[in-house]
Amino acid sequence: MVQMEQPRKSGSSAGGGLMIEAKGLTKTYGNVHALAGLDLEVAKGSILAVLGPNGAGKTTAVRILTTRTVPNSGIARVAGYDVLTHGPEVRRLIGVTAQDVTVDGLLTGRQNLVMAAQLSGLSRRDAGRRADELLGQFGLTDAGGRVAKGYSGGMRRRLDLAASLVSRPPLLFLDEPTTGLDPTSRADVWDVIRGLTSEGVTVLLTTQYLDEADQLAERVVVVDHGRSIAEGTPEQLKRSIGGARLEVTLSQSARPEVLNSALSPFVSGELRVSEGGKRVSAPVNVMSGLATAVVRALDAAGVSVDDVEVRQPSLDDVFFALTGRAATDETVGANGAAGGGGTGGAGRSGTVEADSSSSEIEEVAV
Repeated sequence: MVQMEQPRKSGSSAGGGLMIEAKGLTKTYGNVHALAGLDLEVAKGSILAVLGPNGAGKTTAVRILTTRTVPNSGIARVAGYDVLTHGPEVRRLIGVTAQDVTVDGLLTGRQNLVMAAQLSGLSRRDAGRRADELLGQFGLTDAGGRVAKGYSGGMRRRLDLAASLVSRPPLLFLDEPTTGLDPTSRADVWDVIRGLTSEGVTVLLTTQYLDEADQLAERVVVVDHGRSIAEGTPEQLKRSIGGARLEVTLSQSARPEVLNSALSPFVSGELRVSEGGKRVSAPVNVMSGLATAVVRALDAAGVSVDDVEVRQPSLDDVFFALTGRAATDETVGANGAAGGGGTGGAGRSGTVEADSSSSEIEEVAV
């Protein structure tokens, strides 16, 4: 497992341009330790992505920072305001989009936004104007008069995002905003988020999609067991685990010991096997003719190859290096045995699952 520390920014919320500052946050639900000393910093006008496996504490951190949950210990400030002692001030500055879409399916899109705007203190006339403005910004003008239950998943998510912005908050919390969306809808939401940050909005994003963090975030924090275990820009995190990776697609699955024997002269770390044993990856030191040499070695071992690629590391590789597991992959150890590499359940390649937990007092997502 790769151990890594990234340099932390210094400064305060006021003087250092930080919109979010959390230090030593802890939270327990019965015997569940959701947070165990989490530290976070988010600079004004930036996007921070928080990545972590099932139960890492991502959603619990969001609940604390949005004043919905009280930590057992630690300090959390939003725009310089302590979340425990200045809750009303914090709530006036933030917008929140939860994992589940919260719009009312029996109201039209415009009615949902008007209601949200009036609850934020706008007059009926101003609420109507703001609703129309947001419908246009989110590409929902033509659908504004239709009831929301007839919207597609992507449209409902965009409406939910619009509702969180009725008061023009300078800080937006997005808790896994694209989970369950199709690729086109995900791309639409990404464009909306990029547009918001171009206007100076600060975003804290939790996500189960590693490529989402790579696409959107200026900085990434990897959280595991309630603590931040790595922090940096996506490129810094990728560079931290070394050079290129070898990706081999086999015609049919092969025994782990055969793969280890054939590929050991080329790889510089553990082999990972996925997709039913037909996809093999490992870190390598790049050399001239590497792909050809790999194909020849596997052919000599009786293993047929469909494709060979040498590429730079991804955030998925970073996550595996830091936590020792990936969503659906398995690791081929030195003894040739396949070890578990999942995150505690079935998932999609390139993702880490949403985290959740519960207690007798309240049902929460940790």
